[in-house]
Amino acid sequence: MFAYTPYDGSATPFSIGLSALDPDEWIEPDDEFALQMAEKERLFRANEAQVYQALEASLVSQAEMLDLLLAYLPHAHPQFYHHDETAREIELRKTGAVYKIDDWGDAPLKLAARLIQDDICLMTNSAEGYRLAAGALCFPSAWSLVEKFGQSMAAIHQDVPGYPGNMAARVDRVFGALQTGRPVWRMNWSLYDAPDLHQPAAKSDKGQISEVGPLKLDQLYIRVERQTLRRLPVSGDLAFTIRIYHDPVACLGTLPHGKALASGLRTQLQNLDKDQLAYKGMTGQKEAIAALLAQIDG
Repeated sequence: MFAYTPYDGSATPFSIGLSALDPDEWIEPDDEFALQMAEKERLFRANEAQVYQALEASLVSQAEMLDLLLAYLPHAHPQFYHHDETAREIELRKTGAVYKIDDWGDAPLKLAARLIQDDICLMTNSAEGYRLAAGALCFPSAWSLVEKFGQSMAAIHQDVPGYPGNMAARVDRVFGALQTGRPVWRMNWSLYDAPDLHQPAAKSDKGQISEVGPLKLDQLYIRVERQTLRRLPVSGDLAFTIRIYHDPVACLGTLPHGKALASGLRTQLQNLDKDQLAYKGMTGQKEAIAALLAQIDG
């Protein structure tokens, strides 16, 4: 619980905020592994087109991503994975699932997505800049893979406050300079009134925080995205992983440093401008949320 707290003042909202990532710390399976993998499988079976999209041209980078995971996961996390290279199988020790690798040759990303709690997006360079060429997105934070699939980074982030213009140019430079074997990572946060991992509804369709009735502290969940970015060695495409950590805000009060975290979250909330607040889906509940956080940090 509360593995990451980017709202504590250590990071600035709506900034690129990339840091070097130790390659050995790329993927982080944890105690939620079995539950989240079961939820991924449920979503794939319920409506695969909603959570998986891929251009045919992305097959090379899909295979690269899977190969990287097959090489990395059993080495870094042997308690979670066993890779039988002779039988060409990988076992998820926590769930008992066994996958024959050769069965996924026409869509390697579908298997890659079933190995880790993270979502995966593959970006390929084009005349319009890097665009989303393949994605396995089971746990989105207020965006739709179907709607964003095939779009450029600029188009995907056109509604993010401050992104068009200077930030977009900076992101393009970062993408262009990223070297194979030198991954980076960043985090962001948002607030929701439900613990569901699958949150595809756009903020314009459904606010993240309901404005119906008085808001209660036990309704609030802090949702943190841990994003990693690396360049694939053969195709040169970029691979994003997006891992969701979500915690009940009320539980901040049980932590030794919970008051400081609640204070940091309240400060960041109060410092958001009108556009940033709207983007995070909290325009109508800013003051109510701040008052609830004050109950913890006061």
